This record gives sequence, structure tokens and C-alpha cells, in this order.
Amino acid sequence: MTGQQPAADRDAGDRLVDAVADIDDRAVEGALRPTELEDFIGQDRVRAQLGLVLEAARRRERAADHVLLSGPPGLGKTTLATIIARELSAPLRITSGPALQHAGDLAAVLSSLQPGEVLFLDEVHRTARAAEEMLYMAMEDFRVDVVIGKGPGATAVPLDLAPFTLVAATTRAGLLPGPLRDRFGFTAHLDFYEPGDLETIITRSAGLLGIDADSAGIAEIAFRSRGTPRIANRLLRRVRDWAQVHGAGRIDRTAAKAALDLYEVDSRGLDRLDKAVLNALVNRFGGGPVGLSTLAVAVGEETETVEGVAEPFLVREGFLIRTPRGRVATPAAWAHLGLTEPDRGPTSAPESSAMQPPLSFPGEGSR
Repeated sequence: MTGQQPAADRDAGDRLVDAVADIDDRAVEGALRPTELEDFIGQDRVRAQLGLVLEAARRRERAADHVLLSGPPGLGKTTLATIIARELSAPLRITSGPALQHAGDLAAVLSSLQPGEVLFLDEVHRTARAAEEMLYMAMEDFRVDVVIGKGPGATAVPLDLAPFTLVAATTRAGLLPGPLRDRFGFTAHLDFYEPGDLETIITRSAGLLGIDADSAGIAEIAFRSRGTPRIANRLLRRVRDWAQVHGAGRIDRTAAKAALDLYEVDSRGLDRLDKAVLNALVNRFGGGPVGLSTLAVAVGEETETVEGVAEPFLVREGFLIRTPRGRVATPAAWAHLGLTEPDRGPTSAPESSAMQPPLSFPGEGSR
């Protein structure tokens, strides 16, 4: 296990609608993050449940239960970790799974924690197995066994830890082993945001950044933000740039539409890669089914990029279906491209696609 980004993340890193933080995002997000739970916008169910956990810990005057935050990138997991520390009036220590490649790396972090401190472990699913196994005992018993020496003469020395609260974040909860998941007292899954919540977030960010924006312009940005606050804040900054260079400095609907059209982010949040996939699927392959590798070649991208970057959003928005025979465009995809889906009879439905051979290169599976 290495500290490198997954291939799909690296390939998508220059996309304006990529939910993974870039350098500019990290520089700005610190100033935009709310510091108290009541100021956190959206995720009402998670916010209410987490508030109960933290209030109970304060009343018991003990470290709060360990917290697991899961969900796609850009939805506020890091923000919630900072809020948890603030609500508990505790210091916050930050590390990540890729940084813990050996049990000793984790032991060094844990042994230096102060009583009640909050440890934020980002990308917990990428923690090395040896460190992960040490984490089990640390979370449950606040103790670790440090091995001194090697071979037959090695000795395990127990080391008591100060009570702490682990806040772990993951974008791939399914990769976590059961024993690790079971040690979290509270698990929360963050969902994509509704446009109304995104409008509130954008309005708040515009105020903090000193951006003049009206409600129509904010709504236009929100609808193109793919349900993700990080993307919403990024689009807000790009629209601000356009308004300052080409407009009167104020973000209205006209400025927002012109700026985002320039950056190839359409009315539903699809960008160049998303539309290239849909166009290839519809115009070159008649809507499918078509194998993943063939589709990737048609758009000039790696299969990992198409499968891991473009497809999740297209499937979530109802534009694309993954079937055993390959990828299939939905009627919504045809309509979004301004085309009419041809009437292919009863075999045109994905359930009946077994009647039609998939379009693929020889020897290729649909994956």
C-alpha cells in the first residue's frame, strides 16, 4: 500500500468538477469551514445524531465514542472532524492512512496523544495491515503492544495510552474489515446535498470571500455543483473570476451561465469527460450495450478513468446503466443530449439486452 493517489483520482485531478481537493481548495477551505456543529449546513440527520453523541460525552466528562465518517469526497468529513474537536474543547491531531505504513508509525502517534485528544485519521481504508491491527487494541483498550527486538528474542511491551477519540474518514467504507468497523461507537454516512443546501453554503462562502452575488446566480452555481460543497465553492471562485474580467463584478444568472459554459460545466453538472462518454455511447454505439474498454477507447481515456471518475456520477444522475452486457444509455441521456431515442422494440430495454450482442473488441468483457 502506497501513499499515492489512485489512478482514477490522478487522471481526474484537473477537472473543475472533481470532488478531490486540489491545492487551491486546501488554501481556501480552512477559511470557509464552520467551527461549530450548529453552523454546519445540511446532513441534518447526521448532525442531530452526532450532536447527541458529543453532548453525552461532555456530560460524562469522558472521551467521546470513536466516530467513522464515510461518503464521497468533498461532502464535509474533514470539516466535521474539526467541529468534533472544537465541540469537545480538545486538541486535534491529523494524520492519514497512507502515512501509517508500519505499526511503529501508528504507535508513535498514539503514544503522544494527550487525554481527551481527537485523532483524525483520513483515508482510513488505506492504512497498512500491521498498523490497522494495532489500531484494534488501541481503540478498544487504550493500549498497544510495542515489539522490541526481532526474531525469537523479540519482546512485546504493553504501553498504556491516554483516552482519546478517533475520528476516521473514508470514501470506501466497504474496504474496511469488520473488526475495525465494529470498534466505532458512531458511524455516519454523508449523502450528496440538495440544491437548497448548496445555495445556503454558496451564500455563506460568498459572504466570507467578499463576493457580490445575487440569489439567481447562486442558484445557477448550486444546480451545476453535483451535490458537493467543495465543487460548489470551486465553481463560485471561477464564476467570480469571470464576473470580474468580463462583467460588472457581480455574480448574477447571466454571469454564472456564461462562466460555467466557458468551463464546459453544463446545466446538470456534466463536464467534458461526462458528455464525451454519453456522446460516444449514444452517437457511436446507438445507446449500447457496449463494453467498458471499447467505450474508454472511444473517448480517449483509460478504463479506470471512465469507470471510476465519469460513471459514478452518470449512474447516480440516471444517465447510464451498467448491465451484464455492457453500458447502456438511458432515455434521460438521449434527452439531455437533445436527441430522440430510437424505437428498437421490446429488446431495447436493458433487461432484454441479452438478445443483443454487446459492441466490443474481440476478447473484451463488459467488466
